[in-house]
Amino acid sequence: MAPIPKNGTVAVTGAAGFIGGWVVRRLLDKGFRVRACVRDANDDARVDFLKRMPGHASGRLTLHAADLDRDGCFDEIFKGCHGVAHVSHVTSYDDHEYVRRVCDHIASSVSQSGTVNRVVVTSSIAAVLSEADINELARRPVIYEDRYPDETNPKRTPERGQGYSMGKVIAERAFADAAVAHGGWDAITCCPADNVGPIQSAHQKNAGPWQHFIEMMLLGKYYQNGAYRPWMTVDVRDTADCHIGLLESTQVKNGERYIAWSTETRNVEDICASIDRILPELEHDAPAVTDNFPDRIKAREAELRAIWAGLDLRNERIRAVTGIRFRALDDSIRDCVESLMAVACVQPKRRRESGTELPRD
Repeated sequence: MAPIPKNGTVAVTGAAGFIGGWVVRRLLDKGFRVRACVRDANDDARVDFLKRMPGHASGRLTLHAADLDRDGCFDEIFKGCHGVAHVSHVTSYDDHEYVRRVCDHIASSVSQSGTVNRVVVTSSIAAVLSEADINELARRPVIYEDRYPDETNPKRTPERGQGYSMGKVIAERAFADAAVAHGGWDAITCCPADNVGPIQSAHQKNAGPWQHFIEMMLLGKYYQNGAYRPWMTVDVRDTADCHIGLLESTQVKNGERYIAWSTETRNVEDICASIDRILPELEHDAPAVTDNFPDRIKAREAELRAIWAGLDLRNERIRAVTGIRFRALDDSIRDCVESLMAVACVQPKRRRESGTELPRD
């Protein structure tokens, strides 16, 4: 199908969220008209930041209440739109029949619109590399778009923590299949990595989870996450730009998926240390990273770190079709920290306050 037209109209689901809010802002910056879909358009704690955007004052940005759990909630919203950025999360990824039902009713609204010709579906890097057996990463270490987790592994179940990854794969395929069945629109998948960057509303500090992790570091406590998995990052603003680039691209086809990440990785203890290095003025009292894993996992620390360190991360495809240039992680951390303080009033723990003597010049 054709890309969306310049200055066209795009509906954004999950518009009050961390990624969705940036998709809205970047679309407005590029001259598009935006229909921001939120669960409750009157919940100012979550949507006031959208209402403060200049496009809302002019009417180029409009807010629309839509509950994903209600079939048909997008029927009227999508009419007249040229594209849809489907960023919103479902309530649960462990219930796969529920995931399929939500995807089906959203796809039905797209098909009924008569105007939408492209949908970009927000998936996750988890749909590419989340393995029930971590040794599969050592066997297939190149992380690119054609890689899927080992779906034949009997341990790949929601009960064993694979529900999110499985649900995302189901959603990717459901939209692509619906597009083929209809024939008048296409579905492109964007798989973002660990989103880091500035929040736009205070409520976003607790949803991410990466900005919440940085908040915890600022407050003076943090722990190892993901069985020693390093952060594999992308700036949230770059994720938004990737979505828009995929809506606009003439080089993408239905069913294709694109990974959005800078390919930069950093261990959590180094993320903690980065805050003081990037913002020395803050005098951040960086906490020691707590290792909360059971002894059987701790005993495998060196092995697990080696597996993650051996991955070959690729982003050639998204750069080729969108022209994106990814920000450095240091910039994302700096802007995340400053936004947590300015927008959410997070007060970091400082060395002076903790009684730690500051180094003399």
